[in-house]
Amino acid sequence: MARNARLIPPGPALAGVVLVALVCIAVIPIPRAALDFTLFGAVRATKTGAFRETRWYELMPQGWDPNQEARRLQQGLRGVGDTDPRAIAMLQKLRNLWDDAPTNRALEGNAVRLPGYVVPLEASGRGLQEFLLVPYFGACIHSPPPPSNQIVHVRLQRPVPGVHAMDTVWISGTLRGERSDSRAGISSYAMDAVAVEQYVPGAR
Repeated sequence: MARNARLIPPGPALAGVVLVALVCIAVIPIPRAALDFTLFGAVRATKTGAFRETRWYELMPQGWDPNQEARRLQQGLRGVGDTDPRAIAMLQKLRNLWDDAPTNRALEGNAVRLPGYVVPLEASGRGLQEFLLVPYFGACIHSPPPPSNQIVHVRLQRPVPGVHAMDTVWISGTLRGERSDSRAGISSYAMDAVAVEQYVPGAR
């Protein structure tokens, strides 16, 4: 799906959409309170191997700030109308920057365990087969997609029953840098997960 198709709805009813979307992008950082980050850093052994529990911000290269450009562009929108072509152009520029977000190459090829929210892509009567994992509730569904380096495209060897949109899960597997464009967003990471487990705050 083309980037513009995800970014700007068709039809004439654009009033408010551009600025609201930009505000959402600018003010929704990668929330650390949404998940219990006191658990992280340990190496968890499972039947399928050992996986290092990983924070979402580790997926970003050191020094790369996903909100810096958003804040700068938001300042440039002061006094600009909702349907002003400049506002649309600024939003598209930011979306392009986020869709091309760089990966942390030091993590690529590592066995990691990462928690997040499920955005289903493919399911059958036997369960979920393919999904995006995102760091905060509503991403790619109720709000614009986060930067591509904050989205992991997850494929499963066999369907997992009972997992639905915006459920919180742990995924375990080898993280790799792989760009993918789905209907819900562009991802810079992929994983063939060997385990998908329910996320329980405060428990290991």
